[in-house]
Amino acid sequence: MLTSPKLKSQVDALWDKLWSGGLSNPMDAIEQFSYLLFFKRLDDAENLRERQASRRGNAYQAQIESDLRWGYWTKLPAKDALKHVKEQVFPSFKEMGGEGSSFEQYMQNAEFKINKSTLLIEACNAIDEMQISSQNQDVQGDLYEYLLSKLNTAGRAGQFRTPRHIIRMMVTMANPQPHERIADLAAGTCGFLVNAYQHILAQQTTPEILEWNEDGSPRNLVGDLLSDAQREFLQRDAFRGYDNDSGMTMLRIGSMNLMLHGIRSPQYFYMDTLSKEFDAPRAYDLILMNPPFKGKVDKANLNENLPSNTTKSELLFVHLILDALEMGGRAAVIVPDGVLFGSSRAHVELRKKLIEENRLDGVVSMPSGVFKPYAGVSTAVLFFTRGASTEKIWFCDMAQDGFSLDDKRQPVDANDIPDILDCWTQRNDAQFAENREERIGELRAELVPLKKEGLQLDAELNRLTFDLALASAMDESAASKLDAVKAQRATLDALVAAPQAELDQLTRQFWVDVEAVRQKKYDLSASRYRQTDPDESYHESPQVTLERLARLEQVMAEEIAALNEMLK
Repeated sequence: MLTSPKLKSQVDALWDKLWSGGLSNPMDAIEQFSYLLFFKRLDDAENLRERQASRRGNAYQAQIESDLRWGYWTKLPAKDALKHVKEQVFPSFKEMGGEGSSFEQYMQNAEFKINKSTLLIEACNAIDEMQISSQNQDVQGDLYEYLLSKLNTAGRAGQFRTPRHIIRMMVTMANPQPHERIADLAAGTCGFLVNAYQHILAQQTTPEILEWNEDGSPRNLVGDLLSDAQREFLQRDAFRGYDNDSGMTMLRIGSMNLMLHGIRSPQYFYMDTLSKEFDAPRAYDLILMNPPFKGKVDKANLNENLPSNTTKSELLFVHLILDALEMGGRAAVIVPDGVLFGSSRAHVELRKKLIEENRLDGVVSMPSGVFKPYAGVSTAVLFFTRGASTEKIWFCDMAQDGFSLDDKRQPVDANDIPDILDCWTQRNDAQFAENREERIGELRAELVPLKKEGLQLDAELNRLTFDLALASAMDESAASKLDAVKAQRATLDALVAAPQAELDQLTRQFWVDVEAVRQKKYDLSASRYRQTDPDESYHESPQVTLERLARLEQVMAEEIAALNEMLK
């Protein structure tokens, strides 16, 4: 999520430059922007390697020829710079993925479409001003997401990224390992694969070397604890992505993203993974993904290994994941809420399959605002393991993700993700569970007298409000009494707020025995099983209501009599 107003303004200005410079197709503008951003970040990475070698007193062998670097050609006269990029930089860039890599394959038909020398230099100057290397975040993906937000087709096309903090949460919970084959069957900009790689490097970097950004992302990922064999496996064989973007833009951007994060030979392929053409290898140890929720798929071209009783992509992708996993392999996948509770035969059969033929490890329900401004649909994350069967399921009902749940998605203090990660890590620790249950009991005991007092104050507020309605305009005592009780209620609410918030937090995660799920037709909605303490609200007794009606009738009669007297 791009949150910096300054950076947004700079991106807007660059967008206008590209548009007025002849790149009227928005996807062309995004693609050319990505190329320039890639050139810049390659140069930043080379500069960083040079500085690190210098600090260590080591000789540095350049990985990029000097005349191909951003710092060289952006200083040339505008016409010379454009010619140099078209004839030298871009052709060399297209071959960077190595022979046989997906990057090399899909870059063959790529074009550098900036044809105005002044536009090239203006765009480069704009990127320099963004100071991308100092942002400490996945800026390429953030900028791409922001550009897509300017397209009125973004939501319909499904071309938007999964929020980085949600990806990081899922990857942390899945905990990928250096020896595992990891895939995303609808990879987009490859955010899941990049974060999986970073997670592994973080786990395999000496803690004293590792650094952390403010947003929780790791930095200085040297992976010094990896063996040479592990490092080579991670570079060439560990990660595989697929996407069905026929224009190849997504494949190019995703491949660039992988390379910029250290994977030299990206394995990212053009493929509709739900189609007959896709042959699931059944060899992945971990699949991480957010499948597109694009509704129905073409049944005539549906993979024969997938069930024929549905054309809903969100159901088919879960079946596909199970088919592509190695026995014992794991998955973390985002699904729309309908997958959790849909009553159709296809919905129920999928949930039954997850529970009875595999191990459903956990369900994290997310609030509906997570994917705004692109979509307001409520979603959940399913964690499951292929094979075995389920005995009990860990649920977590997320209320806040650290950002406002409106279209602006601004950072806020409320964030359930740290507690979710803590609970997931210790979910099988009996002492951890016992401590939380003990604290829940303490909080409930603390709240009982406070809530009882609240009911008493509500009764008094109700009475005084009625008295005030019947009081003479000259009678100020009724209003002052009402204000005093309102102040008491506000003070009490403040006392209740903190323990109630803690109680709500502690009860958001819980276990459910599989038998209870079976009895509810395999419904996986957290709300069906979460035990909450309903707030008791004040209600007047019928007797009091009748007494007040009688009193009101009496006052009305007295006023009518007074009016009649005035008319005599």
